[in-house]
Amino acid sequence: MKFGKRLKRQVEESLPEWRDKFLEYKRLKKLVRIVSSSSSGDGGGRGEAAFVRLLDGEVDRINAFFLEQEEEFVIRQRELQETVEKAAGGGGGRRPAPDAAEMRRVRKEIVDLHGEMVLLLNYSAVNYTGLAKILKKYDKRTGRLLRLPFIDKVLRQPFFTTELISRLVRDCETTMEAIFTSMATTTGDRWTWKGCSDAEMAPLAEQQGIFRNTVAALVTMKELRSRSSTYGWFSLPPMAAPASGLA
Repeated sequence: MKFGKRLKRQVEESLPEWRDKFLEYKRLKKLVRIVSSSSSGDGGGRGEAAFVRLLDGEVDRINAFFLEQEEEFVIRQRELQETVEKAAGGGGGRRPAPDAAEMRRVRKEIVDLHGEMVLLLNYSAVNYTGLAKILKKYDKRTGRLLRLPFIDKVLRQPFFTTELISRLVRDCETTMEAIFTSMATTTGDRWTWKGCSDAEMAPLAEQQGIFRNTVAALVTMKELRSRSSTYGWFSLPPMAAPASGLA
């Protein structure tokens, strides 16, 4: 599948409020055609300057969105962790045990947070890949060598530096496993949730399914990075495997 179609699919599958935050690949591709058709003389020089300005603007825009989301996730992770710790201390002494509705809410928030953080990792990978591909196309069409110096700069950009968000994902997976395990009990051959009636079981089972799907998404990203048919200097590095054993 061509990258333009893959990017379109990724955008469509992303959160609605994220869809205008991805790389403007079509706009860059159009400018590459314009520059390559007038690559000789001053026209080519002005065209390349315009192309680099657009690239710089795209990188700045991607960085701004990535950092905004990363900061929000750090805050949400901290708040959820505090909520989980308080809930875990319930039931002892004079402290009442948390009710099932509260724990369902906490579980849902953790699953949602984990899924959004996985999407941000994917956002980083998709945008890096788009930049590498459009620069490769530019060099091929114009005969210039812009890709190497520009990618070298991209590798130092905040949106490509995903160590923090990857650690948050792993921490979130650990918390999710602990909560799903601690709130579940075995009765005969079936699982039940402490404090929940049979009628309340369905949405909880659905949440566990979402958890497995988001962990599977991390594994899929790892496979895409390691099995690329065009693997080379500009390929994405391999991803660390998710901490969870539920994949």
